Amino acid sequence: ILFKMKKRGPIIGVFGLMLVAISISIMVSVLPANMTDRNSLYIPSMFEGMFNQVSDKITIFPGESGYFSYGTKSSNISLLWGVQIIDFQDGDNLSISISNIFGDKYGNFSQDNSVIFEMLDIVKSDSLNFEIQNHGSRTVNLVVMISEDPDNSDAFTNPNFPLRNTIVPLVISALLLIFGIIILIVGIILYLIDWKNIQNNKKNY
Repeated sequence: ILFKMKKRGPIIGVFGLMLVAISISIMVSVLPANMTDRNSLYIPSMFEGMFNQVSDKITIFPGESGYFSYGTKSSNISLLWGVQIIDFQDGDNLSISISNIFGDKYGNFSQDNSVIFEMLDIVKSDSLNFEIQNHGSRTVNLVVMISEDPDNSDAFTNPNFPLRNTIVPLVISALLLIFGIIILIVGIILYLIDWKNIQNNKKNY
């Protein structure tokens, strides 16, 4: 009995460690090798097929502005737009003003993170102008992403959608990691309990 008590905690703990190791191996196999570099997460590539248009790289010097235009093709839809600073550093700060060719404003937005996404309601087809001003102290490189009517996009149902091949394994990996950590903790607790009981039994003898 004492032998079994000594072994059950470590056995359970080792099983938990195995689940954690499997989880990490799945994560490493799915994510790019340079995933820890936030500058390597190029959103247009991760969501390839989702956007109607992605701008070329726009370079904006400190205190200056960059411009991007997009003509909507539909009416009475929602439009998802985003800006990614592809070489983001702490301290970067942008303001984004959106208007049409008649000067009607769609809104002003600020960005101090690597990525911003917002929705616009498009009542009728329009030509949108994005004025992006760099309020930071260094030159930034960015891209603008546009997706019309994203709620009805078939990108996520497309089996070849790149992110589908990442999300499912990552969910499995996360679940394995959670279960592995829980089982590892249970194993450690059982080991400590058994060790204490064994010490008490030795004292009684």
